[in-house]
Amino acid sequence: MKIFGKLKATWILVEFLLTVPVVIFLMRFWNKNQWYFRKKWSKMQAYLTGYDLEVVGTPAADAQLVLLNHQSLLDIIVMDASYPKDLCWVAKKQIADLPFFGQILTLPKMIIIDRESKQSLRKLFAEAKERLEEDRVIAMFPEGTRGDGQKLLSFKAGAKLLASKLNLKVQPAVVINTRQILDSLDFTAKAGKVKIIYLDPINPKENKNWFEKLHEDMQEVIDKETKNS
Repeated sequence: MKIFGKLKATWILVEFLLTVPVVIFLMRFWNKNQWYFRKKWSKMQAYLTGYDLEVVGTPAADAQLVLLNHQSLLDIIVMDASYPKDLCWVAKKQIADLPFFGQILTLPKMIIIDRESKQSLRKLFAEAKERLEEDRVIAMFPEGTRGDGQKLLSFKAGAKLLASKLNLKVQPAVVINTRQILDSLDFTAKAGKVKIIYLDPINPKENKNWFEKLHEDMQEVIDKETKNS
């Protein structure tokens, strides 16, 4: 059966290579509508990659920073497809540096961070403030990289520092099953259900240990969902 998973992953890769340039072209010439094009493309992926999406809960209307677990490229796609506001993703410089395809991040003005640079936090704070003034919502993976979908990695300090520095209301979200649908490390794919679960929003000023508790709460949700699957 694994051969079918690899064949499907190959189809998804080819589909991305064909459709992402179209989105880049549209954003280049009609940049004011970049969110519309990204959202339409992301919604289209449910049909082209074959997953169903279930959303549990509703994100806070005044949330300014979305924090979620990371296990697959699909995490970004399902969030862009369903979130009611224009998300500004904090992304690695290595992705933005890709020839041509890096424009999928630079054209919609995502926040590009070079972790090797001592100025990365200053850049994060400055650009996040600009995007918030444009009525966008910052989105980050506090793990910093992809995990296995079962156990959260340790959270990096950047998200906590950003929330404190700019006094941001935090909307936590847990994404379930995306790695099972699209596993880029094993290069396999299959149909199935993806779940986005919104937790209660957080005001960091109300609990100095909110970041540590958030890790516990998100892991608890993952454990519960894994047990019930």
